[in-house]
Amino acid sequence: MAAEPALDADAVVDLAGARQGSGVDEVLAALDTELVGLAPVKTRIREIAALLLVDAERSRFGLTTSRPSLHMSFTGDPGTGKTTVALRMADLLKRLGYLQRGHLVAVTREELVGQYVGHTAPRTREVLKRAMGGVLFIDEAYYLYRAGNERDYGQEAIEILLQVMENQRQDLVVILAGYSGRMDTFFQANPGMSSRIAHHIDFPGYSLDELERIGTLMVGQAGYRLSPDAESVFRDYLARRMTQSRFANARSVRNAVERARLRHASRLFDLPATLSLEDLMRLEPADFLASRVFRDES
Repeated sequence: MAAEPALDADAVVDLAGARQGSGVDEVLAALDTELVGLAPVKTRIREIAALLLVDAERSRFGLTTSRPSLHMSFTGDPGTGKTTVALRMADLLKRLGYLQRGHLVAVTREELVGQYVGHTAPRTREVLKRAMGGVLFIDEAYYLYRAGNERDYGQEAIEILLQVMENQRQDLVVILAGYSGRMDTFFQANPGMSSRIAHHIDFPGYSLDELERIGTLMVGQAGYRLSPDAESVFRDYLARRMTQSRFANARSVRNAVERARLRHASRLFDLPATLSLEDLMRLEPADFLASRVFRDES
């Protein structure tokens, strides 16, 4: 199909109409609905969307705009929404015409790196083949590189990734994710990878108020509600859990809600009386206080 002729210099374009037609606002609204807080992350995603939309309108005038590099690094603690944002980014890039399929393939080192000679290349290429036209999300990407281990094949996977990220960036966006400090070390050891990452986005941990909002949303989405007394106990639970080991932000909140549901069901299971709808929906303090979070302050 022949390219459309460039617009005259005195023509005008309807950027607002293009924005509405692209469906970009639906993706941004979904991010706001799905994720509490993360204002800097949402701002950066909006900026990327704006750049791509404006670039498309510039090209209509014949302004030469090279395809921007869209490979990204998402850094932050577990449970801060990195995978959710990656999913929405894939959708966004498809709507704007930068990706053909707009799907997400999420992997870790295990899916890419083999355990013997000749095993890594086919594994990595198979993953890349599945991800073509979409986003490849590599969680805990720093585990690809193990310095000082001559028998490790992670470097082979990195070299294949680098080649594809450079030569087929019109077909694939790669997002590397992990803890901030470890990702910094990974990029220092792999400058070729660092140079191909255009967008470094840090995901801050949630505050207590934000965690409480996340928990309340999760409770409601599951068809439950907190009794007035349970609200204060739940907040106390979150404040304690934040200080303990293996805390994973929204992931830990989800686990807390699921365990409260188990205790709620067990509590009702032993009741001889009939139950109302309110009984079936209401979480009480006992459903949280039984947690070891209240028993273990260490």
